[in-house]
Formats: sequence, structure tokens, C-alpha cells
Amino acid sequence: MVDYRIDRRSGVPAYVQIVQQTEQALRMGTLQVGDKLPTAKEVVAATAINPNTVLKAYRELERAGLVEGRRGLGTFVRRSLARPGAEGGSELRAGLAAWMERARAAGLEREDILALCRAALDELPAEEAPDSREQIREDV
Repeated sequence: MVDYRIDRRSGVPAYVQIVQQTEQALRMGTLQVGDKLPTAKEVVAATAINPNTVLKAYRELERAGLVEGRRGLGTFVRRSLARPGAEGGSELRAGLAAWMERARAAGLEREDILALCRAALDELPAEEAPDSREQIREDV
């Protein structure tokens, strides 16, 4: 199950945050094919956002082919984004967690670490396929 957290100060629309958090859960293996997403009512109770915002996010995820709505049953994961090495307990993830601890010990804060990660990612050769968030942004 995924617990959505909405950061109202981020400037990122709430529905995009839900999409991003769902994609992250799919990448990390927290959500797997067949899992049920929380109902709109459950998300509203946990985040105090408008139900239409949740439904918009779920429609975006459905449009991307990641989930499917089943009338009267809920919304279920249709496709995973998990890659080997990204799941919890993997050697890569453990190494990254150790690096993050060293970064924190060196005095870096969350935003500093994120900026460093983004900069390192930007230095990598371009990917061949756009990620799904870019596609969602283009569709909006």
C-alpha cells in the first residue's frame, strides 16, 4: 500500500505528486501488479485534498497504462516499473543508502543531496526513452 504525502509548499500540483509517488512505489517494488491503490476517499481522508484531484491522478496513471479502474472494485496496478537493483534490500539500494548517510554526516541536507543526485544524473548520457513523468507533463 502507498501512503500519499502532499507537500503544499512545493509548487507541484497535488495530482502530479500522487502520480510521482505512485510511480516511485512502482519503481521500488512497493506496489506490484495486481495491488489495489487506496480509494479516493481514503486518499482524501489522509491528505485533505479534493476527491477530483485524486481521480485526476488516477486517470493520468490509467492513461499511462500503469493502473486500471475496475468499476465497483477500485483501481489496480496493471504494470510495474521495477528494475533489478531498485527494489528494497538490493545491493545498489544498500550502497545508495550508505552514501546518503555519509552525505548527511557531511552536513548535507535533503535538498543538497537531491541537487547533487540531479547534477550527477544530468551528467550521464541521455536516455533513449522518455520517462513516464515527462509524458504526463506533455499530456497535461
